[in-house]
Amino acid sequence: MDIQSIKNRFGIIGNSPALNFALQVAAQVSNTDLTVLIAGESGVGKENFSVIIHALSARKHNPFIAVNCGAIPEGTIDSELFGHEKGSFTGAVDARKGYFETVNGGTIFLDEIGEMPLGTQARLLRVLETGEFIRVGSSKVQKTDVRVIAASNKDLLTFTQNGKFREDLYYRLSTVPIRVPSLRDRPEDIPLLFRRFSVDFAERYKTTPVQLDDEAKDVLINYPWPGNVRELKNIAEQISVLASDKLVSANELKRFLPNRDMNRLPVLANAGSNPVSNGHEFANEREILYKLFFDMKKDVTELKKMFVDILQNPGTSVQNQSLLNELKSKELLPAAYVQPVVQGPAQPVMIHHDNDDIHHHEEVDESLNIMDKEKELIEKALKKHKGKRKDAALDLGISERTLYRKLKEYDIKE
Repeated sequence: MDIQSIKNRFGIIGNSPALNFALQVAAQVSNTDLTVLIAGESGVGKENFSVIIHALSARKHNPFIAVNCGAIPEGTIDSELFGHEKGSFTGAVDARKGYFETVNGGTIFLDEIGEMPLGTQARLLRVLETGEFIRVGSSKVQKTDVRVIAASNKDLLTFTQNGKFREDLYYRLSTVPIRVPSLRDRPEDIPLLFRRFSVDFAERYKTTPVQLDDEAKDVLINYPWPGNVRELKNIAEQISVLASDKLVSANELKRFLPNRDMNRLPVLANAGSNPVSNGHEFANEREILYKLFFDMKKDVTELKKMFVDILQNPGTSVQNQSLLNELKSKELLPAAYVQPVVQGPAQPVMIHHDNDDIHHHEEVDESLNIMDKEKELIEKALKKHKGKRKDAALDLGISERTLYRKLKEYDIKE
């Protein structure tokens, strides 16, 4: 089936290349049983693509169900998806089949998959890999033949780096990724969609369809549409019901559009002269932020090292004492750290204890270099987890990418 036939059958409006490409991928993958991950902002119509894939597949005569993972409480989502046995938890008065059992042979659409709890993600991964699942409160393994189509408006790859989404599940779901373009990425389709919506609402409310003059069309196209097609449809319905004139001007249209000052948002340099796709733009911004964070962390590390050196050798130079006095005057360093200048050889760090006018001195031989301590902790974590970077990074409370950079920085051999 060609792209235009798919548009006519499922009511898809638009001619942008990005939309056509997404429809082409959906049509090609429909006749397979591959898992599909549909990505896109909220309101772009991701569920419509899941319906298209199911309707064009060999499973089209079998059940199809859409499940919003973000709308199901964490305590009941396992029961909803995989079922439960009688008495398995409070309120389980009867045994119940889950969606993977009732939709056997069909397709299940898991919307907002990024909101799924980690425990449920492990169960879902087993279903995808082996086709097996276990009801809550049961020990009996059951088989199912369900095709999974997932969707998310979040960046799941970033979620995997933050530990909010299983990395193995992400790669298992994204066998075939489909990105549905946002409305602002296909501005040529906005007037077509508005015209379609206005005609539909005119038929529903038995009125004359509203139309836009040229200036109003420009306003409509230049609006950012954060809610995408869903927001455009709502605006079209409002105008169809509330507009005083069926030929809507730019000023009247602005009354229905939320006042969004988009110019206050940060943008990348030269974004206007070298436009990129929305996903690549966010990726570039993340790279810039990562670089800034790494540079800042490096500066802070060097600053800490300098402070430790000054505190260990408080009397080595007048310059050090002047720096300490300056920090004290700016309330960046407690007064207890500022000691009088003593010319002579460097002294070890002394800890003073006041007890009945008797002063006891303890010499600290242990190194207080923060970088040495950090290297030592990393080596201990790697040894503890037998060289597994991911587990070591979780134990240290840092990302795996940061751990990799530290290994190179300190020349740590695994």
